[in-house]
This record gives sequence, C-alpha cells and structure tokens, in this order.
Amino acid sequence: MRVRHLRIPKERVGSAIGPDGEVKKQLEDKSGAEISFDSETGEVEIKATDENPLKALTVRDVIKAIGRGFSPERALTLFNNDMYLEIIDITSYASSDKAKSRLKGRVIGREGKTRKAIEENAEVYVSIYGKTIGIIGGPDRLQIAREAILMLLDGAPHAAVYNFLEEKGREIKNSPDLWRK
Repeated sequence: MRVRHLRIPKERVGSAIGPDGEVKKQLEDKSGAEISFDSETGEVEIKATDENPLKALTVRDVIKAIGRGFSPERALTLFNNDMYLEIIDITSYASSDKAKSRLKGRVIGREGKTRKAIEENAEVYVSIYGKTIGIIGGPDRLQIAREAILMLLDGAPHAAVYNFLEEKGREIKNSPDLWRK
C-alpha cells in the first residue's frame, strides 16, 4: 500500500468531501484508494493499493484541482484518460498583492469574458484561485489555454489574445479528431 500526502486550502476541504461525503466516496470508488482529510490543517492522506497506481496519481490531481478552486464535477473529469491538470503560479509574474490582483483580473476579464473565451475556444476549464490559475483539458487544448494565459500575464493586449484563441478554436473545430465524441 502506497501513502501520498498533499495539502489543500482549509476552506476547500468541504468541497473535496462534498455533502454527506459524496465527493469523497466518488473519489474512493473511482480510484480504489482510501482518502482522509484533516479539516484543521487541510492535510489530505491518500492510501492507494498497488493494483492501480495510475488512478492513485489521478485522484491526487483531482483533489489538487478541487483545492485550486475547481468544482468537484469539473475536477472529476481528470479521471478521463485524456484530461490533465496544469497549475500556473502567478507569483512568478508579479511580486506585490496589487500586481497579482491585476493579473488575475486580466485573465478573468470584464464580467468573466476573457476566462469564458479561453474555456470556449480552447475547450478547457479554467479556475483562478489564490495565487494560481488552474487549467483542466486535453493535452493540445491545455497548451492553447496555457499560451493564451501566459500572453495575458506577459501583458499582451486582450484583442491579440482573443484573435489567437479564435484562430486556435477554428483549428480545433476543423481538425479531424478521431477520438472526439
């Protein structure tokens, strides 16, 4: 049996457990692991069987995603084989709290317009929480979203980012994707 530890923000522990422990039960059923949460510290312990180590790694990513602000429903999509989580740390782009807030605002956009454009054109989920930006999506789509977000963090005009996203969105829709449902 393999034991893994990770820490999520204390205020996100409730989301990771879910009402009446539903989310925790789903995580345990899908991964075959035992999961325990410490709501005082945010510490999470994952006891995984050696039967399926890949699912143990995936459940760690799902919990990490919930900790980074994703809803459990969106985070659970990581159990699909073609979905991945990427976390971008804003602190490497801004040192002061004011600058971090400004950068988060650039990624969110007025009334969430920029975030929505990233999610729709790249076909990913985006969560801005604390000092991080999380992305869940397929590998090629993750790369498009990451590039758009990094453009924004580097100060690119929103119009340039929208144009980039629209171009990549058209490429995605026009590409023959054999595995697409």
